[in-house]
Amino acid sequence: MISILTQERLLGASLGAVLTGIVLLEQRKYIYSSISNSQSHSQVREPIFGKKTRSEFAHSWNKAVDQTFGPLIKSLSSRGW
Repeated sequence: MISILTQERLLGASLGAVLTGIVLLEQRKYIYSSISNSQSHSQVREPIFGKKTRSEFAHSWNKAVDQTFGPLIKSLSSRGW
């Protein structure tokens, strides 16, 4: 015979698994419905920044990285790394 303690543990585990499954299914439904709603309302979007602005940002980023890590790279290069 299965003891009462074992029965309680099995019941708790079963109820926990069922509750977790229900929560996961509801969350998936919500996610899928939000995705389908956003796709049905979406149109061709223009980029936030124009091409010129993006290239200027990329240039500024590269310049900042070069200035920040330039001395470190020179130091490592002089040591033969």
